[in-house]
Amino acid sequence: MIKSTQYLGISLLLLGSITSAFAEDSLVEERVKEELATSEKPFVLTPHKANYLLPVTYQTRTNPSPFEARYPDDDIDIDNLEAKFQISFKFPVWYNVFGDNGHLYVAYTNQSYWQVYNQDASSPFRETNHEPEVFMLFNNDWKIGGFTNSFLGFGLVHQSNGQTTELSRSWNRIYGSAVFDKGPFALGLKAWWRIPEDEKETPTAADGDDNPDINDYMGNFELTGVYGLDEHRFTLLVRNNFQSPNRGALEFTWSYPVMGNLRIYTQYFNGYGESLIDYNHHNQRIGIGIALNDIL
Repeated sequence: MIKSTQYLGISLLLLGSITSAFAEDSLVEERVKEELATSEKPFVLTPHKANYLLPVTYQTRTNPSPFEARYPDDDIDIDNLEAKFQISFKFPVWYNVFGDNGHLYVAYTNQSYWQVYNQDASSPFRETNHEPEVFMLFNNDWKIGGFTNSFLGFGLVHQSNGQTTELSRSWNRIYGSAVFDKGPFALGLKAWWRIPEDEKETPTAADGDDNPDINDYMGNFELTGVYGLDEHRFTLLVRNNFQSPNRGALEFTWSYPVMGNLRIYTQYFNGYGESLIDYNHHNQRIGIGIALNDIL
């Protein structure tokens, strides 16, 4: 029998996601309780990152360049208005790999951008990013500056957009992560190393690195803060390359429950790399919709 405290693996946000169930108690403890409830039910998927639908988003700068390179004879028209949604879940493979600690998970995240209002172009999906990963999570109880370092982890993640030739984008990373919490505040740090790929022999070759300069825009780390005020959920994600020229991104979200697990959800993004096709494109986006969980 696995003790509930050893389940912490149903963790909260590891690998880039931090969790939140904001109350007077620790965010981490509250989130673990919620995930334990789903883990004991058959046919129920445990959320990994946030699961949301933003039926209306507005982006300030569209990015037709990759599509113009692929279809030079076509008139590429990308609407500023589009829908965005994300589906993300994880599954425990093996608890207590190392005696009473170390929990192995697999996860999958799908993020899509849908030109639903662009009827002149038959309302296509502009971009879909697939992100499978496998990771190991360790319970921890270190105290640092009043915060508890509740989790440490490492993993392997692949991210790609499933396209070919000029539109293809992908990368593979090994990463480490840590989660800290103190009452209504949680902080997550994720740092990664990109696994090198061979250089393309020609720009249109199928083999080789589709985006050799992606680290110049996406950097090697991201920091996520989560704060709970009553039932309000606030998150802020910051990413930076610490290079010259300096590039990065920030994403701010707010959510509030409206019915059961359903929450009104708003999201603002500013920077590079919101999606893989836009990894080297600076954009701002704001959207409103609904979320099924308040994880980032």
